[in-house]
Amino acid sequence: MSTNKLPTQADDFPAWYVEVVKRAELAEHGPAKGSMIIKPHGYAMWELTQRALDDRFKATGHENVYFPLLIPMSLLQQEADHVEGFAPQVAVVTRGGGQELEEPLAIRPTSEAIIWSTYKRWIQSYRDLPLLYNQWGNVVRWEMRTRLFLRTSEFLWQEGHTAHATAEHAQAETLRMLEVYREVAEDVLGIPVLKGRKSPGERFPGAVETYCIEGLMRDARALQCGTSHFLGQNFGKAYDVTFLNADGATEHAWGTSWGFSTRMIGGTIMAHGDDAGLRLPPAVAPIQVAIVPIFRTDDERASVLRVAEKLRADLAATGVRVRLDDRDQHRPGYKFAEWELKGVPIRIELGPRDVAAQRVVLASRLGGDKEEVALADVAAGMAERLASVQKALYADALAYRETNTHEIGSFDAFASGVAEQGGFWIGAWCGDAACEAEISTKTKATIRFLPLEPADPGAACVHCGKPGVDVATWARAY
Repeated sequence: MSTNKLPTQADDFPAWYVEVVKRAELAEHGPAKGSMIIKPHGYAMWELTQRALDDRFKATGHENVYFPLLIPMSLLQQEADHVEGFAPQVAVVTRGGGQELEEPLAIRPTSEAIIWSTYKRWIQSYRDLPLLYNQWGNVVRWEMRTRLFLRTSEFLWQEGHTAHATAEHAQAETLRMLEVYREVAEDVLGIPVLKGRKSPGERFPGAVETYCIEGLMRDARALQCGTSHFLGQNFGKAYDVTFLNADGATEHAWGTSWGFSTRMIGGTIMAHGDDAGLRLPPAVAPIQVAIVPIFRTDDERASVLRVAEKLRADLAATGVRVRLDDRDQHRPGYKFAEWELKGVPIRIELGPRDVAAQRVVLASRLGGDKEEVALADVAAGMAERLASVQKALYADALAYRETNTHEIGSFDAFASGVAEQGGFWIGAWCGDAACEAEISTKTKATIRFLPLEPADPGAACVHCGKPGVDVATWARAY
């Protein structure tokens, strides 16, 4: 671990982010341009996020499946809007086994094409519906500008793909999964998010409506934290997925898709971190408690480690993810700094005097406060302490978002404010795509979301002065 100080968030947030990812041993760049190697500490965060999502998927009736990574180009081309949207990012395999392939194969940028072409065989009657499936896997999107976790050419995610007999059922599914994403973002990752619709220009290619959750990072830039898409019958028609309804008539299936990715590890870093490194919500912290023994002599080492190991076992028995740091090659101060950098919510310090007094010192990563606690009370009270840290991190991030959310009084104030302060900016919009593009060109901000239901803003568009038809929330974003 480097002993040099991290860049500060205020001075250089991008440099701070890069150094935290590197020094906290979360990930590093892979040998291929834009690729990422996820290290154990980072992958453990993803596993905990994955488990939280997967438990909720199964609780809502979904099953996991797996589809191939390679997709014949002819399948991708059947859905013209989909192909056009992803065409610049699609990686294509043209040779295999030392020979030119008869048909090029796309490395999946997402799986609607291969899944809906398969659903055509699986669906014949309304009795076959709904299909509620989710896939855990990787996708490849050829990105020009990459940043670890936030935007890489290959990333891990889940993609849900469901088929329904009615538009109403598909729409309800779309919003149900958006709520699942909100739960995981807020209750697990501790990131306050806002739910809404994307503008037509920001929709997923091939979707009738795209819904999203959006969070605000510590540099006052927005991050799209998850999306859920109402596909209508677009993919059903593109791949001729039909069924006989209850009246015996043939119609096309209605669809949804929804995705949540390793980008959210980056979001967790940026929503909670401080100038000392990570501050991890206990729900997603690979190590919730680190025990650091302190001793000078071999006799002290033996007595302290005996108590420390018993404490570790007691904490583990209550379900706490605990690490006893008994490495002899590093001094306690080094260990304190390392666990602080890696965001461990609570550190326990235990020395000979503590053993004699039957106590420990608890150090909080959140506020840095230290507290002496009776050894006998540590394990029993740890769950409550961790829950308190979880709530406090969320509250801190929420307060930051509220401080950095603004109503647009004038376009000039918005343009200068979003450049100088960042944050969310809310105001009336005329609904015109050309106006949206002009605003983005002038401010480098995009519409992050519109309300879930269209809302009359009761005011003129903040830019062109035409009657407002919706309320738009703008921000500069990752």
